[in-house]
Amino acid sequence: MAHIQFGLALPSRPLDGMTRRGFLEQTRKNLDAVVESFDSIWFIDHVQFKDSQLLEGWTALTHMAALYPTFQFGHVVLCQSFRNPALLAKMAATAQFMSEGRFILGIGAGWHQEEYDAYGYKFPPAGTRVEELDETLQIVKALWTEPRATIEGKHYQVRDAYCEPKPEPLPPIMVGASQPRMLRLTARYGDWWNVSQVDIESYRKLVTESEKACQVVGRDPATLRRTWFGGCLCVPEGTDPASIDMKQVRSPNPFVGTPSQIIEQMKPFVDLGVDYFMLKNEGFPDSTSLRLLSEEVLPRLNS
Repeated sequence: MAHIQFGLALPSRPLDGMTRRGFLEQTRKNLDAVVESFDSIWFIDHVQFKDSQLLEGWTALTHMAALYPTFQFGHVVLCQSFRNPALLAKMAATAQFMSEGRFILGIGAGWHQEEYDAYGYKFPPAGTRVEELDETLQIVKALWTEPRATIEGKHYQVRDAYCEPKPEPLPPIMVGASQPRMLRLTARYGDWWNVSQVDIESYRKLVTESEKACQVVGRDPATLRRTWFGGCLCVPEGTDPASIDMKQVRSPNPFVGTPSQIIEQMKPFVDLGVDYFMLKNEGFPDSTSLRLLSEEVLPRLNS
């Protein structure tokens, strides 16, 4: 069986009533609980959900990645609309240089119209956003690998553009995708494929569609790494299910239960090729769930 890895998706905002100091202290306690077992840390990339407190993803994640130099780090996933593609390539190359090779470029087409409207970004139809992401990835790859890049796209252009120093090694590109055009784009450009917050039946159907997309572009599906992002709440063995406070759980289709139950919930995904789980701690700020995942779930999945 493949070696299973876990990443921790950091909380994107303080809980109601939590102070800045309290939020930062509790986030670090969560990181301390998994620093020797989880491989990576992750952050979402949104700027607005009405008036909720929400931290900007690139800034927050790079700060924490600097504090915890054993973790790889990336976003689930960056909105391609928010950053000029050439600047994004430069930012990623710099993150890779400064972190000594720990950055993973997670990216998607964007979907949350409220934040586009509020922050002054154009929100074109879904098909146009997929075209824009296609050109973004062309530009990123060209700037990372060519001495200088010139691309005249329909939506984005670069002319005699340099990106030095080149990222070494090239960061993996992880694309978040679930629709047919996005799955074909992922098959063309992605090293990793991410799906967020879906149940096993939905994921099984997506795997079939992903394999079809790989066939269309002439790619071996086994070369596209499968990852899953979503919530998790692990409780001690023997806990009465009726006693679990489900009000803590904010994510759709989370893993919830004892270590044995979490393993049974994850195994069908593993059987379908998932070997990387980016998990939100639904029990935040408490770190009990993370300790159980580190000490009881992950070792047994890899035994």
